[in-house]
Formats: sequence, structure tokens, C-alpha cells
Amino acid sequence: MRKYLGVLAGVVALSLMSWAQAPAPAPAPAPAPAPAPAPTTTDQTPAQAPTAEPAAPIPTPAAKPAPPAPQYPRFEFFGGGTYAETGFFNAGHWAGLPGWDASLDVNATDWIGFIVDGGQYFGNSKIPVGVPAPFPTCPPFCPSSPYTFNAATREYNVLFGVQFARRKYGMWTPIGEIMYGHQGVRGEASAQGQSFTEIGTGRAIIIGGGLDRKINERFALRLKADYFQTATDFPSVGKQKQDNFRVSVGVVIRNVHRKKRTLEDETQPQP
Repeated sequence: MRKYLGVLAGVVALSLMSWAQAPAPAPAPAPAPAPAPAPTTTDQTPAQAPTAEPAAPIPTPAAKPAPPAPQYPRFEFFGGGTYAETGFFNAGHWAGLPGWDASLDVNATDWIGFIVDGGQYFGNSKIPVGVPAPFPTCPPFCPSSPYTFNAATREYNVLFGVQFARRKYGMWTPIGEIMYGHQGVRGEASAQGQSFTEIGTGRAIIIGGGLDRKINERFALRLKADYFQTATDFPSVGKQKQDNFRVSVGVVIRNVHRKKRTLEDETQPQP
């Protein structure tokens, strides 16, 4: 019996010694919390799903449309009647002579063009008997009237220059013109059954202006007034300057540039 009790006491003592020498176990770490499950698209409605607000568009300045190209006729033909107060023979008496005037204007821009002008005047000019030049004195030329005699007058002129226009007022177009060219005058007088003819030529200058009244795109009425200076050289008296004035009225015929119809124009529905 003592033998068994001694063995049991030895086992217990060994157990106590091993327990005292064993290290204390470290405490186990606390478990991390499980992550929350991500929301699925099937569990959320469009109203619940977070959405990013779209950025407001930045307004861009509207481009200014290009101004339309000015429209103007390329060619203008004028024709009409004219009346001039003239002193072609430097006689000291004004002669009112009717005639005709025509011109062709080729426009380079909407405000300037190149013009050629031609016209003619005819009628009677009164010449003093005491100073008949360029007609001869008596004899051989002896008129029956003691004061003046009539000289059948015919004058022509051809001039070139520029014409200005102000096409800003719709129905009305003011114009101006400056021209230089050639002119000639012929005078014929009779006395005691004899006829005497004097012819002179020289330069001519026209400076003036007027107004066009639009009828439609192709036609317009024109009224203009010009200072008409001539410098006629007669064989008997040489070259002399004459200051004349004229007024003309007539019709302007303009060419009309029509736009060519395109395929888009043909396929557009009619209103």
C-alpha cells in the first residue's frame, strides 16, 4: 500500500512541476467584423441607386453670320431726252437746244462704274449781226436782219468717265458722274441766197449727278443735271471755251443676275 501511494505522490509532484514551468498561452485575437455585403443592382431601384449629376454645358458664343455680298447690276443702259442751254458760238445769246442722250455704265463695284456717254443737240442759235464770228462779216455775209440772225446748230459729243452710285435707299439711288471726251459743233446760216457753214471741234467735260427711281429690278427712271463745258476750235477765231448746262430724263435698263436653280431647290416642297 505504501508502494502505490509513493508512486501516486511522485506522479502528482511531476505534474505540478511541469504545469509551473509551462508558459501561459497568449490570448487569441478578437475576430474582425465581417464586411457588409455590397448592394446588388437587383436589390436597389433606380431611385435608390446613387447617380452622378451631369456637368452643365458651357454655352458657346454664336458665330455671327457673314454679311451678304452687296447686289448691284453689272450693266446699266440709259437712254432719254435732254435739253441744254448752250453758247457754242460765244455769241452772248443762250440757245435752248433739245436733243438725245445715251450712256452705258459697266459697274466695277456697287458704288463705282465706268461709263461711255454720247448725245446730240440741234436747233437754232442767235448770232449778233455786228459780231458774227465765227461767221464772216458783211460782205460777203450780209443778213437781212439788223440785229441777229439764226444759225442752224447741230452738236455731238462722245465722252468717257466714271459714275458713282449710292445704293442704300431701296427705291432711290443718287448718282454722280465725271466725264471727259470729244465734241463737235456745226452752224449753218443763209443770207441773200448764200449759205455759210462753220464747223469747230474740241474737248468736252461733264460734271453732274442725278437720281434714279426704281420701277422694278430691271427698269428705273433717271433724272440728271450736268455742267457741260466745251472748248471749240473754229478756224476763224481759234479755240474758245463755252459754259453750257443740260438736263436729261429717261429710262435705265439694268441687267438682272438670276440665281441658278440647284437640285435642292427643285426637290424642296412648294409652300
